Amino acid sequence: MGLFFRIAFIGCWIMAFGNAAAQPASSDPSVILSTDLAHGPGDSNVNGLFSIRNIIITGNKRTNPHIILRELSFQIDESYTLETITQRFQKARKQLMNTGLFIQVTVALKSLHGFDVFVSIDVLEKWYLWPQPFLRTVDKTINEWWTEGDRSMDRINYGIHVTQNNFTGHNDKLKVNIMNGYTKQLSLQYFGLYIDNELKWSVNGGIAIGKNREVNYMTVGDKPVPLKDNNRFLRTYWSWFGEINYRPAIKTRHTFGLGYSYEDFADTIFKLNPSFINYSKAIRFPELNYRLSYFDVDFIPYPTKGFIGEIILRKRGFKPPVNLWQLTAKGSWTKPLNQNYFVNFSAVGTIRLPFRQPYYTNGFIGHDDQYLQGFEYYVVDGVAGGYTKASITRKLFS
Repeated sequence: MGLFFRIAFIGCWIMAFGNAAAQPASSDPSVILSTDLAHGPGDSNVNGLFSIRNIIITGNKRTNPHIILRELSFQIDESYTLETITQRFQKARKQLMNTGLFIQVTVALKSLHGFDVFVSIDVLEKWYLWPQPFLRTVDKTINEWWTEGDRSMDRINYGIHVTQNNFTGHNDKLKVNIMNGYTKQLSLQYFGLYIDNELKWSVNGGIAIGKNREVNYMTVGDKPVPLKDNNRFLRTYWSWFGEINYRPAIKTRHTFGLGYSYEDFADTIFKLNPSFINYSKAIRFPELNYRLSYFDVDFIPYPTKGFIGEIILRKRGFKPPVNLWQLTAKGSWTKPLNQNYFVNFSAVGTIRLPFRQPYYTNGFIGHDDQYLQGFEYYVVDGVAGGYTKASITRKLFS
């Protein structure tokens, strides 16, 4: 019965957004001004104010037009000079490409009737379903498995990642991860269910369960020391999370999250390292977090110009063995040196309170998504720290 109501809700949501704001194409087929460099402005009166009367969207076979209109820096019945319209066309194209939904976007001033403007937006959608089978070692790299591991085929994980982008046509995403072998894991995540007509509020959610035969129980010489057992699982866990996103404009997003985790460890781990989690075999803790994200780049998946910033405030647990406040700040700035070379500077900083933390909540570099190239064999633990990275990139293909 619960599944029936979920399917019915998604169906009603799709129908509610099915009537697009896209109108039939204008009778005048000429393109006067376009983000396609092959077209430029005509000889119209560039000093007057032009009113946008219609926005015609084509090429969106799956994407709901509301998602496209949400990214625009202009709307119907707004008035601008022709120069301002040109600038807003460029911004609109950048924002539509940054949705990750399209291979190509062209925003064009399709026709003029006096000072009435008719805008054309043509998109070429990506392939949205990505099944990715995998076969990989438990170690961080194949080189580590080959040189420092036992090269055992028992230390192999296999499975499949399935990502369905634009799941309902509203720029939402469904992720399914199935892993077997040395580690067993099943996770399901959904991102981007809009809950308001203005597309400012959306929700995310997910669950995960798994078992591990290997647990890093301490650090010696900046290297994690694992406990391994091919005959039994040393760690069993399950978790869930829910998030609500607020995106009031284009570049800034606020995310409020709530989660819960359960983990059960083998007794041997606490005998080897009593400070692993303060003698608690099974731990349960809630998690609250807030994330502020800011994107102002030309292309989010691979920026060549602009700035990305993020601030994360997290509260894990409210009493021992897990009681942690964590503040993390990240920034990345990219600038083109010329047509083919780009320079990037990034920085990360983290602080945790209280300063006395068990080993379980004390990881920094080498944990989660914090890493340094050339430092793959090592980790850095601590309650406060940061790092910076710089890189120069050359374009090889267009």
